[in-house]
Amino acid sequence: MKLLLLSMQAGALWGFLRNHLEHPGKARIGFVHDAIGRVPEHDTMQAWLYEERQRVVDLVETVDDLFLAEMKPDEVAEALDRIDALYVRGGNTFLLREAMRISGADKLIIERVKAGLPYIGLSAGSIVVGPSLEPIVPMDDPDEAPNLPSYRGLGLIDAVIVPHADGQLPPYPPELISSILTTYGERYQLQPVDDDQAYVVDDRGERLISSAE
Repeated sequence: MKLLLLSMQAGALWGFLRNHLEHPGKARIGFVHDAIGRVPEHDTMQAWLYEERQRVVDLVETVDDLFLAEMKPDEVAEALDRIDALYVRGGNTFLLREAMRISGADKLIIERVKAGLPYIGLSAGSIVVGPSLEPIVPMDDPDEAPNLPSYRGLGLIDAVIVPHADGQLPPYPPELISSILTTYGERYQLQPVDDDQAYVVDDRGERLISSAE
């Protein structure tokens, strides 16, 4: 498998694409929006949301915007077959997982990633590849995904990624991160990732690297 799991900064993104795609500058990237859904243009987070997508647009030739919750399984399969890599953006992890489930994208993504499709996740997109979303309940609101029957993740890796682990973002202060690690650390393998770090999975194994910009 080839996974790049980001927290916030994306300095490692170009190196990952260069290492795993034959022609990274000519690549087509599928960009999954479901962790935020369709955000109104006047939303106060619009600038940050634009910047996350723009970082990908600046590196590759084509970006396909994917809203999984609005797609049927055959449409998801066709979209995954067109792209060179999949990018899953940040937002609410439970909302993202719900969209993956109702569209059937979860099974398709697992299948394609295990077959070699490079996967890039940021925050929610990183968390969802683990075995469970339960340790992230203190960070994200599960009530935003009322049709999600369980906290099961995609199970592509054994660890639950805990993003923003340096406690620099106001919504996730150090005491919140510490509480998550203490409360859930005995039941789950937790992998804290600071905002200037990334967790990589490839043929060299799994490791934490710098992703400073």
